[in-house]
Amino acid sequence: MISKTIKANSTAAIIKEIDQATSDGFKPTLAIVFLSIEQDWSAVSDVLDKRNIAVFGATTAGEFIDGEIEQGSVTMMLLDLNKRYFNVTFLETSAEAAFDTAKRLGTIGKESFSNPALIIATGGVFIDGEAIIEGIMEGFGKRSTVTHENELTVFGGMAGDDLLTEKPVVFTNGKSKDNALISLIIDQDKVDVRGIATCGWKAIGTTKTVTKSEGNIVYTIDDKPALDMLMKYLGVDVKLNDQTDVVPFQNSWYYPLQLERDNGDTVIRATRFANRVDRSLICTGSVPQGSKIKFSLPPDFDSIETVVSECASIKDNAQQQADALIMFSCVSRHLSFGALMKEEIELVQKLWDAPMVGFFTYGEYGKSKIGTNEFHNNACCVVALKEKD
Repeated sequence: MISKTIKANSTAAIIKEIDQATSDGFKPTLAIVFLSIEQDWSAVSDVLDKRNIAVFGATTAGEFIDGEIEQGSVTMMLLDLNKRYFNVTFLETSAEAAFDTAKRLGTIGKESFSNPALIIATGGVFIDGEAIIEGIMEGFGKRSTVTHENELTVFGGMAGDDLLTEKPVVFTNGKSKDNALISLIIDQDKVDVRGIATCGWKAIGTTKTVTKSEGNIVYTIDDKPALDMLMKYLGVDVKLNDQTDVVPFQNSWYYPLQLERDNGDTVIRATRFANRVDRSLICTGSVPQGSKIKFSLPPDFDSIETVVSECASIKDNAQQQADALIMFSCVSRHLSFGALMKEEIELVQKLWDAPMVGFFTYGEYGKSKIGTNEFHNNACCVVALKEKD
């Protein structure tokens, strides 16, 4: 499988890049498109559709190809993957229907291939990422065999909208919407799909208990208002609007909650919105009542080394390469690391020596280092694709 990455700052310019990339006889069948909300995603998708190229697309909070970080642009990976080895599924949904929609996708994945992998993206700002993962897993169901090859592989990210937190969009051929779920379903009998979601964020302080929550809304922590607890223990000033009950909590990217799982794993939950009336925190994923959590501070720079090391751990050997890399990296990483973010992207790409496309997300989907499919925040999710002989 051949993959090529291209970028541009307008629809007209990306058309020229597509023409240049295909001028040597290269015939892509699939385009992975990550672009700014400022760009005309519908026009870009139409351009690809007219060339009979399937589209997996999402708007971003910043995009990149290889080691180059862009803003306000169109980035694209073109692949000549056999059309029998994949399909693209687009499902409209809502915050209330996210679980059922994801369950439907899990069923579609199971019916598509005997050994599928799902690369997903979700639009909207109120979709519960954990409901997406749980729905997919329930729809896919449990296999009777215990072999690793028959476990479902899921990776992806939440679309962004340049930090406006209004209407991130996902799109494919002839379809686009903010509240929607898109999936690239790949036959793992034909394509090796491996990846990992890793973070490096460090927890601080003692373990606390979520004493009241509902879905992704945390009302109290240790029987005290969740917003007040966060402001007190981290010294964070959340500016609330007297005219609006619920307001975006932009600084939450720096100060997420670390949710401790019963299996010993830890996942991050960013608190995207705050409610000035009931003093609750609205997270990007579910935080079950009774959960044990810790607060977090912005990471130090050894977080990058942790990410690179854990990405290297999914390789069978140091020489193993890939045909293509996809990265879903939380926008919080870019905000925290600034110019050093380029170093993280370059080091991960160098591990695999393959073209890379990616974007800065509002949340990430993928297997943790212990192999459990989870919804993450503040994580770097890397997927390596290699067509089998």
